[in-house]
Amino acid sequence: MVPRRRRPRPSLRGGHERRDMAKYLAQILVVGAQVVGRAFARALRQEFAASRAAADARGRVEPQSAAATAISGISLQEAQQILNITKLSPEEIQKNYDHLFKVNDKSVGGSFYLQSKVVRAKERLDEELRIQAQRQREREQGQKPET
Repeated sequence: MVPRRRRPRPSLRGGHERRDMAKYLAQILVVGAQVVGRAFARALRQEFAASRAAADARGRVEPQSAAATAISGISLQEAQQILNITKLSPEEIQKNYDHLFKVNDKSVGGSFYLQSKVVRAKERLDEELRIQAQRQREREQGQKPET
């Protein structure tokens, strides 16, 4: 008589599958954590680089312009974006200011907050124009020959 093979008990077979499944699940979790960790590290490096670039850009700003930004609480670039100005032209600044101020008037359904941002942007641009005019006068005085 040929001996019959015994079949393993179902509970033992299930134990192997559970152990394998737990192993795979642990591997998936480890790989997932590594992927998330790498992505986080890359994002952190990019943020540090952007922060460094912004700090360098602020460092290149003239002291008077930096002081005007600190006083008004709005940067020159932000003021230009608010009033949609590409170059500092008093006529263009006034034209865009008048339009945006009227459009955002509360009596015509506008926003007081946006209107105040428009006012602050114009004040900041006017201050920058004043600073540039002062620099220009100083350059002209420095270039004139003394008689």
